[in-house]
Amino acid sequence: MGTIVVELNPTASPITVENFKKYADQSFFDGLIFHRVIKDFMIQGGGLTPDMKEKTPLFPPIVDEAKTSGLSNLRGTIAMARTQAADSATSQFFINVVDNTFLDPGPADAGAVDPNGYCVFGTVIQGMDVVDEIQVVPTHTVGLYQDVPVDPILINSLAVTLQ
Repeated sequence: MGTIVVELNPTASPITVENFKKYADQSFFDGLIFHRVIKDFMIQGGGLTPDMKEKTPLFPPIVDEAKTSGLSNLRGTIAMARTQAADSATSQFFINVVDNTFLDPGPADAGAVDPNGYCVFGTVIQGMDVVDEIQVVPTHTVGLYQDVPVDPILINSLAVTLQ
């Protein structure tokens, strides 16, 4: 649907950025899809093929740096997706389409959904209009997966370049 450029923050989230770069360097993301798209929340990709098969991660799960990064899940930030276990992120990521501060680390009584939070490791610097187009595509349920775009949104290529 277009090009999205993200500036990664290795100072705040060094383990996460290095992990993401390793996957990108292996062309792991190329040909995968944004498989979970929820309007006014986020778009998620980095783990499933167009036929909804999970691609086996190349590397072990990483430590969740959300508590130490100092970054917040604000509109336009990219963060790691994971299971309910804090240190379970591998390749899947999401881009916040609104401020989702409830995904930051903190206590439930302060509105956080998880005390560990979801690690932000960069910000969209170009292509937020593309993200906004993706967030409103029609979705449906495919097997166990909800909020799947009816027409696959393909990641043609994903590269990390150093400046």
